[in-house]
Amino acid sequence: MIKIKKLSDIPSSEITPESVYHQRRAFMKTSSMLGTALLLSPWAGVSASVMIGDYQKNVITLDEELTPEEDATSYNNFYEFGTGKTDPARNAKDFTTDDWMITVGGACEKPGEYSLEDLIKPFAIEERIYRLRCVEAWSMVIPWLGVPLASIIKSLQPTSNAKYVAFTTLHDSQRMPGQKRSVLRWPYREGLRIDEAMNPLTLLAVGMYGKTMPNQNGAPVRLVTPWKYGFKSIKSIVSIDFVEEQPQTTWNMEGPREYGFYSNVNPTVDHPRWSQKKERRIGDIFKRPTLMFNGYEEEVAHLYDGMDLRTNY
Repeated sequence: MIKIKKLSDIPSSEITPESVYHQRRAFMKTSSMLGTALLLSPWAGVSASVMIGDYQKNVITLDEELTPEEDATSYNNFYEFGTGKTDPARNAKDFTTDDWMITVGGACEKPGEYSLEDLIKPFAIEERIYRLRCVEAWSMVIPWLGVPLASIIKSLQPTSNAKYVAFTTLHDSQRMPGQKRSVLRWPYREGLRIDEAMNPLTLLAVGMYGKTMPNQNGAPVRLVTPWKYGFKSIKSIVSIDFVEEQPQTTWNMEGPREYGFYSNVNPTVDHPRWSQKKERRIGDIFKRPTLMFNGYEEEVAHLYDGMDLRTNY
């Protein structure tokens, strides 16, 4: 087994560890077939998908077993399609992402309405195997496909007034039946500080397991911030705004005592209704200790120097 180094030490040519390689064999065959089809017709297949045939050139790995694809795509939170863990997979089957557009606004030099292809296409798609930690004390390890958010932000040229990046999910109760219920204040909103958004770990993801993003996991594009709790990884994004003031975020509005704006994984801070000290990896029987910043402390702790991490959990 090849011991993985910290992210900052990994060159883009890093060979995938053998333990992960064997886990990937099953879906590599599928992704190879998909890649061939996409190379023959770059925008064929799912509408608003992106060309991911060459994604394997830049791979960041973990020496941990992948969560089985079936589990990761059938047990998740996406309240726009229901509040149960199995609701999204059942209720998102007919969700269409044709002609998906993302509105960019606020303090930047290149505002406007962009197709997903226009926003993503100029950049290389990378595969990144990241942990996903949910606040309910369960976790997964998922191979995401996407573009570093920093690359996209730089292309949009934010001004010096851009202190935060705000994201919004599609609001359409006909296409997202869960929005017919007032379980949250729709549309779903999330936000990052600009330096968090520019951190090399932050990913704008368009796929997983070698395939375009499944509807139930946030098609066609979602955020992945692996050192934070999963609800910070907003799904089905339709707007990105550069703002000067800290934006309102859905779960912070719903329960400010339970969900802070930063939502960094901090096992020393218990949720008011459960402990965060341990987590259960999907598929495991026993719990394991929860890692500070979900195991990415070396890469992100400097972002919070001088901050009270019990308050800014």
